[in-house]
This record gives sequence, C-alpha cells and structure tokens, in this order.
Amino acid sequence: MTPAQLPLWAEVVVGVLALVGSAMALIGSVGVLRLSTFFQRIHATTLGSTMGCWTLACATIVYFSARDGTLAVHALLISVFVALTIPVTTIFLMRAALFRHRQARLGDVPPALGADGETDRN
Repeated sequence: MTPAQLPLWAEVVVGVLALVGSAMALIGSVGVLRLSTFFQRIHATTLGSTMGCWTLACATIVYFSARDGTLAVHALLISVFVALTIPVTTIFLMRAALFRHRQARLGDVPPALGADGETDRN
C-alpha cells in the first residue's frame, strides 16, 4: 500500500463523514435563506457550521490516520479552535443585535410570554 492509497473501510468512512458534514453545512445555509429574522438565522448557521465542522474534522482525522498509519490530531486542534470561537462570536453578534433591537424600541426579543404560555402581542 503506497501512502496515497487508503483501505476500503477508510475511504467509506471518510466519504460518509464528508457527505454528512457537507449536508449539515448546507442545511445551515438553507436556514439563512428560509428563516425570516436575524435571531432565527443565527441559530441555524451556528448549529450547521459547528456540526459540519466536527464531522469534516473527523473525516480528516480518519483520512490522515489511515494514510500515515499514526493518529493525526492536527485536525482536532482546528476543530477545538472553531468550537471555541463559533459560540463566542455568536454570543457577541446576538448581544449586539439585541442591543440594537432594544435601542430601536422594537419590543422584547423573543416576545414576552403571558401566563398561558402564549406570546403577548400588545
């Protein structure tokens, strides 16, 4: 087996993980198009990009580990940094949008719930 060749099981695992990760990223992107408000859109993209990143990182780890015969953890380091930065960035974006929303006096985000659990649309 030359370094460029992979065993069949590794090719299948890498292919499945890459397709699943790409599908998750696509779902997050479609969420941006379909959802109406910023607060809904940010949720879809954050989940899609985080889960897509982790599955693509797993595919990278399997690929390089099978190719080189040793455990490849460089992709894991990239995933850790992405997993740390995406939530922090999302929190900052959400807080900024919430601040701007309140400054414009557009009401509560999300709308306040009444005693019966229904939204209060005064």
